[in-house]
Amino acid sequence: MTVITTIEDLRVLAKRRVPRMFYDYADSGSWTESTYRANEADFQSIKFRQRVAVNMENRSTATQMIGQDVAMPVAIAPTGLTGMQHADGEILAARAAKAFGIPFTLSTMSICSIEDVAAGTDNHPFWFQLYVMRDRDFIERLIDRAKAAGCSALVLTLDLQILGQRHKDLKNGLSAPPKLTLTNMLNMATKPRWGLGMLGTRRHGFGNIVGHVKGVENMGSLSEWTAKQFDPALNWGDVEWIKKRWGGKLILKGIQDVEDARLAVQSGADALIVSNHGGRQLDGAESSIRALPAVVDAVGSQIEVHMDGGVRSGQDVLKAVALGAKGTYIGRAFLYGLGALGQEGVTKTLQIIHKELDLSMAFCGHTRVGTVDKGILLPGSY
Repeated sequence: MTVITTIEDLRVLAKRRVPRMFYDYADSGSWTESTYRANEADFQSIKFRQRVAVNMENRSTATQMIGQDVAMPVAIAPTGLTGMQHADGEILAARAAKAFGIPFTLSTMSICSIEDVAAGTDNHPFWFQLYVMRDRDFIERLIDRAKAAGCSALVLTLDLQILGQRHKDLKNGLSAPPKLTLTNMLNMATKPRWGLGMLGTRRHGFGNIVGHVKGVENMGSLSEWTAKQFDPALNWGDVEWIKKRWGGKLILKGIQDVEDARLAVQSGADALIVSNHGGRQLDGAESSIRALPAVVDAVGSQIEVHMDGGVRSGQDVLKAVALGAKGTYIGRAFLYGLGALGQEGVTKTLQIIHKELDLSMAFCGHTRVGTVDKGILLPGSY
């Protein structure tokens, strides 16, 4: 077996093992995918200042995100249909995150339900990501279920009032569970490891929704359902209502613009995530790492600033921290690990990122991630 040393190694293996419609769902963006590509590419142009003859002993990547101790400034991002990358995927990823000492964030559009993940991790606190639907009664019940499960933070996504057009999903006829067309069956037949896993679980639909919404007993197309239920009227008044209903730590996801960052501060949220939804919404938007410095400069002393989008290595994490992020999120990187090797693959993802972060931090002359700042970056490269 090939020795796995990078996230790219896991991506290649996941592509071989996961059915095309679900691999493409994770590994694609909207329209021309320019923002999706820029999220990753713009990290590469930022260069480090290598330092030498610095004591590199006793290093630590430990820090805090919204007051919670974390082994490194990384959380697992909320991703829809995670349980279609690998059977019981959300539970497995949550277990890996728990063991490693970082937060796991469960998506509203997960395959495993809030209750499934709580039971599968012995009620270890995790974060829950909320989409706002037209059915406010359902949203209230969803928030209450997250409270009952002991979720320690609510991540409210603001940039998916309407669904961006993702061409690969449309061409693949994305659905969960997958429609049994000839093309799909032929493709799934070449993924026996995935198929055996799916035969061994009862979780094949959207666990947070099916059976919890009036008149919805099974789920068809994700796009079809979200087109009917995602609320284009979502506004800052709703954020205030959700904050009051939740009553705990609130993180706002999907901030790219400085004006919106200031509104996030006014909302009383505990943190914001600079994010363009992984390039899956507005194609042509600025990459997250390019948007980060302006947001930090504008509001970083008033609210905790995190970022996601394009993080594929520990070096990316280090660059984001240097530019002011107090935490980062990995989505595709952990999905590659999950699709490739299940829980072991997610653990491998975290090990790779941690080692790259630790070594790169040392080469830049720091032994504590909390002391990292722009001084580790080459001027003019960011």
